[in-house]
Amino acid sequence: MQSNLYVTNLGYSIDSEALRTHFGSCGDVIAADVIIDRDTGRSRGFGFVEMGTQEQAQKAIQELNDQPLGGRAVGVALARPRK
Repeated sequence: MQSNLYVTNLGYSIDSEALRTHFGSCGDVIAADVIIDRDTGRSRGFGFVEMGTQEQAQKAIQELNDQPLGGRAVGVALARPRK
């Protein structure tokens, strides 16, 4: 089952390393990427986190959804698979 998470409402100061650290409290973080606007070089306000297992992904959703990160309450949900 899927362990990829979609994270929304990220502050502009949050980078991939901060995202990795924040989600590390819920388990093994395989990858953490904040999506950057190629024209401005600023965060687009969302990113993706891949957790080690499905159980860790569910734990991250339960514990981190609507919790503050960088001054904003972030949204955490399972990412939809690419088609």
